[in-house]
Amino acid sequence: MISHDNNTNLDPFFTGLGNCSNLLELELAGLGLGGILPSSIGGLSKYLEKLQLQENKIFGSIPPEIEYLSSLTLLNLSSNLLTGNISPEIGKLSYLEQLSLSFNFFTEIPAALGELSYLGLMDLSHNNLSGQIPEEIGNLVRINSLLLNNNLFSGKIPPSLGKCTSLYMLDLSYNRLTGRVPAEISGWQEMRRFLNLSNNQLEGLLPIELSKLQNVEEIDFSSNNFNGSIFSQIFSCLELKVLNFSHNSLHGRLPDSLGDLKSLVSFDVSRNKLSGIIPESLSKISTLTFLNLSFNNFGGKIPTGGVFDSAKSSSFVGNKHLCGSVLGIPYCRKKRHYFHSRLFLIIFCIVIFVSVFFSTICFVIGCRYLRVIIISSNQSGNVEKEIPGLAQNFPRITYKELLKATEGFDGQRLVGSGSYGQVYRGTLHNGTQIAIKVLNLQTGTSTKSFKRECQVLKRIRHRNLIRIITACSLPDFKAIVLPYMANGSLDSRLYPVTGSSDLSLIQRVNICSDIAEGMAYLHHYSPVKVIHCDLKPSNILLNDDTIALVSDFGIARLINVGAGNSGVIENTGYSSVNMLCGSIGYIAPEYGFGSNTSTKGDVYSFGVMVLEMVTRKRPTDDMFVGELSLHKYVQNQFHKQTENVVDTSLIRGLRDESPEVKRMWKVAIGEMIELGILCMLDSPSMRPTMLDCANDLDRLKRYLSGDTTATFASSLGISSSTYSYDYQ
Repeated sequence: MISHDNNTNLDPFFTGLGNCSNLLELELAGLGLGGILPSSIGGLSKYLEKLQLQENKIFGSIPPEIEYLSSLTLLNLSSNLLTGNISPEIGKLSYLEQLSLSFNFFTEIPAALGELSYLGLMDLSHNNLSGQIPEEIGNLVRINSLLLNNNLFSGKIPPSLGKCTSLYMLDLSYNRLTGRVPAEISGWQEMRRFLNLSNNQLEGLLPIELSKLQNVEEIDFSSNNFNGSIFSQIFSCLELKVLNFSHNSLHGRLPDSLGDLKSLVSFDVSRNKLSGIIPESLSKISTLTFLNLSFNNFGGKIPTGGVFDSAKSSSFVGNKHLCGSVLGIPYCRKKRHYFHSRLFLIIFCIVIFVSVFFSTICFVIGCRYLRVIIISSNQSGNVEKEIPGLAQNFPRITYKELLKATEGFDGQRLVGSGSYGQVYRGTLHNGTQIAIKVLNLQTGTSTKSFKRECQVLKRIRHRNLIRIITACSLPDFKAIVLPYMANGSLDSRLYPVTGSSDLSLIQRVNICSDIAEGMAYLHHYSPVKVIHCDLKPSNILLNDDTIALVSDFGIARLINVGAGNSGVIENTGYSSVNMLCGSIGYIAPEYGFGSNTSTKGDVYSFGVMVLEMVTRKRPTDDMFVGELSLHKYVQNQFHKQTENVVDTSLIRGLRDESPEVKRMWKVAIGEMIELGILCMLDSPSMRPTMLDCANDLDRLKRYLSGDTTATFASSLGISSSTYSYDYQ
C-alpha cells in the first residue's frame, strides 16, 4: 500500500476516513506510506483511541490539528522521517497514555508535554532534540517509562524528575548532559528495570541516593566524568543484575559489600583509577558471569573461585601490579628467605628451644586454670552458651537484662503464646522496644526449633522478613530477641476480637505484596534457599507503617535446589526431619501423601492467606469440611456470580466511592481471588512461583495507585470483568 501522487499525498486517505465516525483504532505500521501528515488527520473519529503509523516514510511535521483527536490514548509515529519541533498541541490530548516518536528528526521538545497527566510511556529516543530537558516533564507523575536517549540534550538533569515517583525505567544516555546527578533521584524507589545515564558529561561523586533504588535491575553510569569512590551502601540494591561504572575517574578501593549483590550478572568498572586489592567477596556471587576490571591500578593476587575461575586476561589487562593464575597474567612469586650464616642458625635454634620450653610451662598452667573455670561454670548454671554464628555479629544480651526488660516476664507484658512458648514485650535500658520469644523447653522439638530459627535468621536479610537482634541460650532457658511490632500480627488485624477488620483493600494488597516479596527472596535470592513450612496470618507481623514481615522460622527447611526444577532437596545445617510441615488449613495437600517439602508448599499456604484477605474466612471454619475447602468454596461462589464471598467491610467501604474507584476495586478483588485459587491448585507443578506472585501483586499495586499501563493476564480461564458485585 502506498499513498496518492507517487506516495507523497496522504490527504485523500485521511479525508475519506473522516466518514468512519465510530473508528476506534487505526494501525498502518510498516506499509511504506509517504508524504506529510495532512491537517485532515484532525477530522478522524472523535472516538479514536489508538493511532499507529510507525515504520513508514512520512516526513514533515505533526499538524496542530492533532489536538482534535481528544480521545487518543496511544500515538505511535516512530521510525519515520518527521522533522521540526514536536507539536505542542499533543499536550492537549489529556487521555494520552503512550507517546512514541522515536527514530525521527525532531529538534525541540515542547514544555506542553508536561500536561499529559495520564502519560505512562514517553519514547522520544533517537532524534535530534536539543536544549535542556524541560522542567515540566517532572509533572508527569504517572509516567513509568521515559526514554530520551540518543539525542542532543544539554544542561543539567532537571531535579523536578524526582517527582516522577512511578518511574520503572529511565534512559538519558548518549546526550550532552552536564553537572551532578540531582539528589532528588531518591524518589525513584519504584525503579525496577534500568537507570541509564551513560555517555554524557556528568560529573561529581556517584550519588549515594542510588542505594534507595532497592529493586532496580540495571544501572549504567559509564562514559562520564564521575569521580570519588564507589560507596559501600551499593549492596542495598538487592535486585541489581547489571552495574556499569566504566570510563570514569573513580578512585579508591572496591567495597567488600559488592559481594552482597547476590543477583549480579555483569560488573564493569574498567578504565577508572581504582586501586587496592580485588575483593574476594565477588567470587561468592554465583550469578556473576561478566567481570571487567581492566585499566585501573589494582594490585595483589587475583582471587579464585566463582567468576574468577572462568575470567580471561582481558578482564584484568592494564593493572600492572596484579598477579594470579589467570592465563596471560603473571604468576605470584613467593619471597624466599635463606639462612646466610651459621651464627643466625644457632641463634634461631636457641630461640625456638626457649620458646617451646616456656610454651610448655604456660600450657600446663593454662590447663589447670581452664579446668577450674569449667568446673565453676557447670556449678553456677548461669553462664550463657553462645549460639554458633551469632556471637561475632550480634549484640550480647544476658538473661538478667531480659529479666529486667520484661519486669520478670510479667504476665502483663505477654503479647502471644503457642506450642513453641510465649512472646513478651520488653524495653532495654536504652529505650529500645523488643519482643522476646521464650521457647517452651518441655516440648520435644523446642531445641531443634530454636537452633533452626537461629540458623535461618542469621542468614537472611530483606525488608519483608523479621530480623533477629540476638539470642540467649542457657541450659534451662532459650530465647530469641526480635524487634517489637506495635501493630501485632496480621491475624489480629484481620480477625479482631470485636467488630470487623479495619484493613482497607489497598492495605490488604500491599500486605500480600510484602509477603510475596519476602517469600520470593527466601525461595530465589537468599544465600541459602529457605522453605518456611508454616506460612499463616499469625506468623505475619506488621510494623508501624503496616509493612508486613514474615516471621517464625522454627520449622523452616534450609535447602540446596538442584539444576532445573527437579525438586531435589539437600538438607544443610540442622535437620528438621519429622517436624511438622505447617498448620491445619494451610498445609499443601501433597504433604498428606508423604511428598517432600518444597517451595510449592509455601505457595499453597500463601494462596490460602490471599483468599483470607478477600473473604475474611478462616480455612478452619466449620463450613470447610470434607471435600469443600476455602478455595473451592470461593471458586464455586464466583462461578455463580454472587458477592457473598467478599468481606462485607470491603463492600461497605466502597458505597460512597466513585464509579471509577469501584471498578478498580472490583478488578483488584477479582485478581486477588484468581491468584489465590491458582496458588492452591492440587497439582504443585501447576502453581506459580513466589516470584510470579510478587510480580503480579506489584502490578496490582501500581494499578490501584493509578498506573493505567498495568495489565493482568488470566490464568484460570476466568476474567475479573466477569465477576459480579453489588457495591451500591
